[in-house]
Amino acid sequence: MEITIRTAREADFEQIVDLFKEFALFEKLPEKMINTVDKMLKEKDLFNCFVAVGADGVIIGYATYFFSYHTWSGKCMYMDDLYVREPFRKKGIGMKLLQTIIASAKQAGCHKLRWQVSSWNKNAREFYKSIGAEIDSIEMNCDLELN
Repeated sequence: MEITIRTAREADFEQIVDLFKEFALFEKLPEKMINTVDKMLKEKDLFNCFVAVGADGVIIGYATYFFSYHTWSGKCMYMDDLYVREPFRKKGIGMKLLQTIIASAKQAGCHKLRWQVSSWNKNAREFYKSIGAEIDSIEMNCDLELN
């Protein structure tokens, strides 16, 4: 299976939004997915994403990220989502996306890569532990809707 990992482009936004919707369903939170192509176009300067593209040009996975500063460690990259469509899982695509994120974080001079994983997602937790990630059960998410 020929897969290319590359930076997302504006022309990819429609496919990426479809993947966002799939991921929200996978997470059992479809009502939380309120992003749109129009919103992404308006906010494109803040959008950072790598995509996994098949030989046919169809995007089958993505990893979104942003940079942040953490008081205890300094400059970090935060991987917001890593998602691969179900038929393409366990084929090394998630690992390729993660390796691209890690290389990008190192190249940008980050001291740490952070992300979340759902407590119920055993496969993802095992995948992340296999690369040496520490998963704590201390921190909890806090969201405040602003609109």
